[in-house]
Order: sequence, then C-alpha cells, then structure tokens
Amino acid sequence: MAPAPGEDPFTTAVIQASLVAAADEMFAVLRKTAMSPIIYEVLDVGTGITDGEGNLVSSGAGIPTFVGVLDKAVRRILELHGMEAIRPGDLFITNDPYYGGVTHLNDVVLALPVFAEGRLIAWCATIAHWNDIGGRVAGSMSTEATEIFQEGLRLPAVRLFEAGEKVGSVFDIIAANSRLPDFANGDLWAQVAACRIAERRIAQLTQAHGIEAFDAALVSLFEGGEKRGLAGLRDLPQGTYEIQEEQDDGALWRAAITIASDRFTVDLRGNPSMRDAPYNTSRDGAVISAQMIFKALTDPSLFANAGSFRPLQVITEPGTVFHATGNTPHGYYFETRIRLYDMLWQCLARAMPERLPAGHFASICGTVLAGEHPDTGRRYTMVEPQMGGWGATSSRDGLDAMYSCSHGETYNCPVEVAEARYGLGVDYKRLSDGDEGQGRFIGGKGLSVCYSLRGEALLSAGYSRNRIPVWGLAGGQTGGTNGFAIMRGDRTREPRAFASGVELKSGDRIEIDTANGGGWGER
Repeated sequence: MAPAPGEDPFTTAVIQASLVAAADEMFAVLRKTAMSPIIYEVLDVGTGITDGEGNLVSSGAGIPTFVGVLDKAVRRILELHGMEAIRPGDLFITNDPYYGGVTHLNDVVLALPVFAEGRLIAWCATIAHWNDIGGRVAGSMSTEATEIFQEGLRLPAVRLFEAGEKVGSVFDIIAANSRLPDFANGDLWAQVAACRIAERRIAQLTQAHGIEAFDAALVSLFEGGEKRGLAGLRDLPQGTYEIQEEQDDGALWRAAITIASDRFTVDLRGNPSMRDAPYNTSRDGAVISAQMIFKALTDPSLFANAGSFRPLQVITEPGTVFHATGNTPHGYYFETRIRLYDMLWQCLARAMPERLPAGHFASICGTVLAGEHPDTGRRYTMVEPQMGGWGATSSRDGLDAMYSCSHGETYNCPVEVAEARYGLGVDYKRLSDGDEGQGRFIGGKGLSVCYSLRGEALLSAGYSRNRIPVWGLAGGQTGGTNGFAIMRGDRTREPRAFASGVELKSGDRIEIDTANGGGWGER
C-alpha cells in the first residue's frame, strides 16, 4: 500500500530541504539588492520562514541573534492583529521592541503571510539594520536617550502592504523620518523582494506536493529538532550552576542554569532594574541569548527550528534590565544581550572547562560615523561593528580578530569600500600587539583600527568590556578590554567607551583597540 499523503519520508525530506533553501535564497536576494554596506558587506541581517503560527521552520545565513527575532516578531504580529484579520497580500513592518521588533529601532522586521487553499500556512520574514531611523542623533543610537521616543521612528507592527496594495503613507512616513531616505527606501524594497521570493518558493512546494504533505513535513521537522536537543541535553552534566558577575558600571548580574535530562532552565530573576538609558533588552532578547547557548551545547551542527528549543525554559522578571517594559530605550540592547550571553557561557564553562573555551571580547563595539562625503557632498552614515579576540580552548589557542559570538556569519567592510563610500581614511587595521590572555593556550588577538576624518562628522559608539577584562579559564590569564579614543588635531586624546553625537573635525582620528581573548590553563 502506498503511504498516505504526508507520510512519505522522501517527500518530507524534499520539503524540509526546500524550505532551508528558500531561506538561503531570501538572504541572497537581500544581500544583492540592498543599498547599505552594513547589509551587503557586513551582512547585518537575518532571514527565516515560520509556520502559520510563527514557529521557526528554517533560516538563512547572517546573525544568529537576528534569526531568533523573526519567529517572535511573527507571533507578536498575530497577537496584535489576530489570525482572522491576516489576508493574502498583507505585509507587515515593525521595529519596536514592544511590538515584535525585539531589538532596537534600527533593526527593521518585515513579515509576509503565505496562504495556500485559503489557509495561512507560513510566514516569510527578514530583519536588517537600517543606517538611520531618525531620533536625536545621526545613526539613531544615542547614549543619552532616556525614553524610546528619543531613539527614532517607531513602527508598531503596521501593514506596509494591505491585500496586495502598497500603503503609501507608511512609505512616506519612513522617508520623512530618516536622514538617509534613499537608503531607507532601497533597503526596505530589498527586504520586500526577499520576502516575496520565499513566498513564491513555498507556493511552488504546496502546488507540487500538497498541503497535507507540507504540514506533515513541518511536524516532522519540529519533532526532529526536539529529539536532537534532548539527545544533546542528556550528554551535559546535570545540576544547578550559578554565577554573579560585575559589569563595567559596577552593577551585579546574576544567573542560575539548571540542567536536567529533559529541561534546560535559565533563571534570570533578581537582576538590576531596567534603566532610563539605552542599555535594556526585551524578554525576547534575553530568551535569544539562552537559545544560542542551548543550541551550541546540545545540537550545534544543524539548523535551528522551533522544536530545537522545546526543552528550554527561560525565567525573567518584568521591569529588569533583561525584561524591559513601558517605554524604556533599547538603543544599545546588543551590548546587554551579548554580555548576558557571555555570562551564561562563563557559568557553564566553569562546569565544563574541557568542553568550552575561555571568554572572548564580548562586545559588538558598534561604531557609527555620520557626515557629508568630503568629495561628493552626499550624506552618509557608517555603521561598523568591530572584531576582537576569541578565547583559547583546552586544545588550541583562540582565534584572532573575529566578530563576537552572537554576531555569527558576518564580515568586516573592506577598507576600500569604507574609504570610497564614506570619504574617510583607514590609516591601519591590524592585530593587537598586546600580550593579554596568556596560558597553556593563548587567547586570540584583538584588533587595532584607526579612522582619520577628511571632513566634519558625528560619532556614536558603544564598547562594553571596557573596565572588566575578558575572563580566562582553568587557570588561564584574563584577556584585554575594549575601547576607543578620539585623537584631536591638536594631539589631545579623549578615551571613551560609550559616546554619541560627538563632533569631529577634519584631521581628527578615532583609534580603536579591541580585547584579546582569555587564556586557557596554567602555563
């Protein structure tokens, strides 16, 4: 007897592989059509497909923490609008962490519902960092913001297209609130194109194999993810592991991780209150940090899906820095989230030093320069994350000049592109000459970079791990710290960690030094 529709394992495998390919194709379209180097060079983006209820099915390349945003954004859109109100041809846009945006206002999510035979069966979603979304400073990342209202335009999960028709007023509002409207418009349409190509691929799949086979493939996919996660979980040492870590500002962060045979629980209660400053993260953001740790430990070799995280439980406390509420700002959420990720990593590395590496530089080191190109007069905004050293392991030295662990498969902007697009000079970009991170195995090297200004510009930047050095493991020495300094034309030097709206003149330089990774073991 032939298998019933949806029970054929070969068809199931074809559908699952096709959905992964569709997410990768979304990524390729976005990369090839975007206008901003932060997207097409650095790849500060994420693409993914969910089922009709917002459960993650597949993801493209890019930033792992961005992929973790997309399913949560879709579920929030469904919560706000209701499944019955979603129609074919709709396309939603959000950037607000209180309306499904999860991160900060610069990161814009587009989500397109996919219908087959009159039923909502999937969503195609993208996220990308836009150069400027308004707000009090160019680049929209002010260190002085005390409310989210000061950080730029908020798009609360509204329709960009309604029943296939463009909502022109939303496009107009976006253009009117950005200092770089051409770039915003170009990047927006790149995300629209990425969503639509995946919609087309899903339609082809359902036409070829039928809705029942499509549904069955997703059920099988989620079950497989859960089984792999549970299998990896059973290989971890069971127990409760706790950590308390001082941050650069003196705050004490805490976490407890409980590992059982069928549950991985991250307890973040008892942490500092959220701040009237842009260093908060949403609960969803904290969940993403825990998801990355869980996936790396239990099932690092295959793509994540919703089933991958069924054994994970994250406990947060509303009103804290890891579960911000109200209208608190989120501009530098990424520093809080990566510091949380690093703390959870350290907690488990102490329990499993043979399995996990020492600490890495653990900062995005986001650097934003905005001004007018000295040759063309065209306005620009440079958004550059920096690279640093990764920690040594029990078997080798750490890796040199990598992006932070949560930044994933991204790249630095080539010097030639930066100089041409922004009209500044990159005087040097080289490995750090510091000797921090010694041990039986040595931490990877950080990076030293110098930008020289050929015209006036405004600088915003945020570097954590500026005071507390990178942690070593198993007796290895601590690594370095991250920071930058403004070198004025009169040779005065201004060391900084966080700054926004700093006025620079032609001849000024920005000297950046990122940390070496931590060492592993005594020498």
